[in-house]
Amino acid sequence: MPSYRKKKSIRYPLYGLMGVTVVQLGVLAYYNLLFSLAGFFLAFISFYFVFWFEQKQRKETEEYITTLSYRVKRVGEEALMEMPIGIMLINDEYTIEWTNPFLASCFQEDTLVGRSLYDVADSLIPLIKQEIETEIVTLHDRKFRVIHKQKERLLYFFDVTEQTEIEKMYENERTVIAIIFLDNYDEMTQGMDDQTRSNLNNIVTSLLNKWANDNGVFLKRVSSERFIAVFNEHILHSLEKGKFSILDEVREATSKQNVPLTLSIGVGTGVSSLPELGSLAQSSLDLALGRGGDQVAIKQTNGKVKFYGGKTNPVEKRTRVRARVISHALKELITESDKVIIMGHKNPDMDSIGSAIGIQKVAQMNEREGYIVVNFHEIDTGVKRLMKEIMQNEDLFSRFISPEEALEIATDDTLLVIVDTHKPSLVIEEKLLKSIDNVVVIDHHRRGEDFVKNPLLVYMEPYASSTAELVTELLEYQPKRGKIEMLEATALLAGIIVDTKSFTLRTGSRTFDAASYLRGKGADTVLVQKFLKEDVDTYIRRAKLIEAVYFYRDGIAIVKGNEDEIYDQVVIAQAADTLLTMDGVLASFVIARRPENKVAISARSLGDVNVQVIMENLDGGGHLTNAATLLADVTVDEAEEQLISAIEEYFEGGKKE
Repeated sequence: MPSYRKKKSIRYPLYGLMGVTVVQLGVLAYYNLLFSLAGFFLAFISFYFVFWFEQKQRKETEEYITTLSYRVKRVGEEALMEMPIGIMLINDEYTIEWTNPFLASCFQEDTLVGRSLYDVADSLIPLIKQEIETEIVTLHDRKFRVIHKQKERLLYFFDVTEQTEIEKMYENERTVIAIIFLDNYDEMTQGMDDQTRSNLNNIVTSLLNKWANDNGVFLKRVSSERFIAVFNEHILHSLEKGKFSILDEVREATSKQNVPLTLSIGVGTGVSSLPELGSLAQSSLDLALGRGGDQVAIKQTNGKVKFYGGKTNPVEKRTRVRARVISHALKELITESDKVIIMGHKNPDMDSIGSAIGIQKVAQMNEREGYIVVNFHEIDTGVKRLMKEIMQNEDLFSRFISPEEALEIATDDTLLVIVDTHKPSLVIEEKLLKSIDNVVVIDHHRRGEDFVKNPLLVYMEPYASSTAELVTELLEYQPKRGKIEMLEATALLAGIIVDTKSFTLRTGSRTFDAASYLRGKGADTVLVQKFLKEDVDTYIRRAKLIEAVYFYRDGIAIVKGNEDEIYDQVVIAQAADTLLTMDGVLASFVIARRPENKVAISARSLGDVNVQVIMENLDGGGHLTNAATLLADVTVDEAEEQLISAIEEYFEGGKKE
């Protein structure tokens, strides 16, 4: 092709040269005819060979082009018909107009022309309707990457079955590291004689070794209470299907020995770096322990965490030493700050307000100004009664400020103390949390995925009845520069009473110790009852709500409020509490509409059902026996469907998580 264009480009200069030569020979003939004739002869011979050579070149080029076009056309036809790439043309009605033989063979058909895509491969319809350019679909047990050309109504099919199988094999073989921790080993074995301790070790070690051998897990004991397990993703999926039954096996076997020993397992997965896997496993274990133990936490690289287990109530294992250490650390942080701002969760309850008042007292004992953030438009009836009493104490009431005021007075040296929650999304003012770097978290809820970033100090004890109980213990180790006033002690006691349902749920020996300390400081139990009184309208409204109760399954009571009626959060929670007092109710769920197009679900149980796990599946949380969630942009019926689905998932396979 290039040589042909070159010959063509020199043809016209040759014609010009020929003309000039003829003119010159004509002039020469005027002077010498003989020389002119000889010149004409030589020129004729020369030009003849030039024309001959040019014609030969042109013929060869034309033959080459003809042959090349044929070969290209032939290769294109063979590629279209023989290459292992499926091609399909469809019309606007999703009828197949043409396919190449390879695609027809993939569908095990002689021809697909004229067939409807709905009959042949309806999984392709969403891809076409949604104008997706490329996607992997399964057709006749084979994986195809389908490329969709919308304008041409053309589909290309690339068989990627082997590729996806290799990818799956790679994912299944990726290393997983788990850290297994005996939650309360030190507490349980303290004071045991050597033979009893040895028997307990034999029981636990035998169970874990059998579990490891049955599942292909490498297990190594690295200390008296800690094991390291190494396995792969495929084994992890198998363990997840079994809901990590080793938790139940160890709990049941040790309980027969009258030693309630439980396991916590932190799993690191999803990365190839072994140090990073180890870090994820330790982080997962910390999360599992922070939620009370007896469970598995699997932390993934995308930040999501999956939980299994957590069926038992956390066993109280706080020590006075830890409370004293935390109290001293808090004292140091307060004295290094210019002021202390205390903030609880949205719609604060007695525990949130009471514990905030306790921390304000801690700040006062350390000669620092303390301020409590509260939104007076978002408090329930009981808290309003408490605030009405506080208003009569000018010094204490002056410590309550709005979120806007808190943002104005906050400085770089201000200490922010978050009480009764650890989730940034639940605090009264998120802007305040973002604007203050020095943060302390004090909470009694089980730790969730959402957590305050980089706190200076964390005091989270899911074994405690309430945050007010934790704060009361911290108060005992603070400098005695200020006397705890009656109203402050009463607010803390009210927080404990509300969260324990008058010392009936989640109550340990330390709970009574804290209540005794507050009573000794002048806490008024009659005043607490005054705060907790309810009006007749609320009682009737709650009773009407409970009227709609039905049993979804044995022991599971569900109440659904009217779609067009807005309910107060306190009424919803109280209805769930009331249902729990009924005969035959193991767990209660109350679904009702809240303002701003949201639906609330309050869940309660006596401990046989872990309502926290169920609520976490609906982006909520709480305790094993007390949890809730708030769903946005759903109807009450849709919320009911989601709840039932979460309950079914919880009881899947007849096993409780």
